[in-house]
Amino acid sequence: MEQTVEQKLKALYELQNIHTKIDKIRQVRGELPMEVADLEDDVLGLETRISKIKGELDDLEDSIVTRKNTIKDSQAAIKRYDTQLKEVKNNREYDALTKEIEIQGLDIQVAEKKIKEHGFEITSKTEIYEATKLQLESRKKDLEVKKGELDVITSETEKEEKDLQKKADKAEPTIDARLLVAYKRLRKNSVNGLAVVTIDRDSCSGCFNQIPPQRQLDIRQRKKIIVCEHCGRILVDEALTVEVAEA
Repeated sequence: MEQTVEQKLKALYELQNIHTKIDKIRQVRGELPMEVADLEDDVLGLETRISKIKGELDDLEDSIVTRKNTIKDSQAAIKRYDTQLKEVKNNREYDALTKEIEIQGLDIQVAEKKIKEHGFEITSKTEIYEATKLQLESRKKDLEVKKGELDVITSETEKEEKDLQKKADKAEPTIDARLLVAYKRLRKNSVNGLAVVTIDRDSCSGCFNQIPPQRQLDIRQRKKIIVCEHCGRILVDEALTVEVAEA
């Protein structure tokens, strides 16, 4: 049996009431879920940064060890070549050994320069590393506080929200399909989630624009679905809201 316009309007208004209660519960949580998500992203980003800096510091330390070993090897080579110089028999051997000693000396200079550069890098990166660790600790504390606040609010409202959502899920199939699509679109495009509104002081309680007397009469008669000419919300009369509340 097809619903009358009045039945459709009552069903829509009941659904709106349920959704408004759900919206109010979510408003109590406010920005907390978003704040928690943002802090979680911050913590993850800082942990990634710390891990990266730690890897860079380890690489620099390894490079210093390698350079120090290079210096030791070059010093040992120079000592060996110096010994061999005492035993050379011609100018060609002398020049070759002298050239090797010069190369090893250059290798030592390059290694020492790199060790010095790495030392400066380690000092700089260590400062950043420690500052980032402090920042991470601060973010983790903020996250713990916000999560605690969210857990308290969620635990207080979770059951109520689930019960209301079940009611909404049960109510939706009883509403005309096209009306339901229009209702959901209106809710989505509305800042306060109101798709069905009443007349308050001769005005739409959704956008506060005035409604002509004849249109108000049509709304009270409940013979057809009437929307606000300004905001597009579905309009119902105050008497209908009272009837729904008393049902």
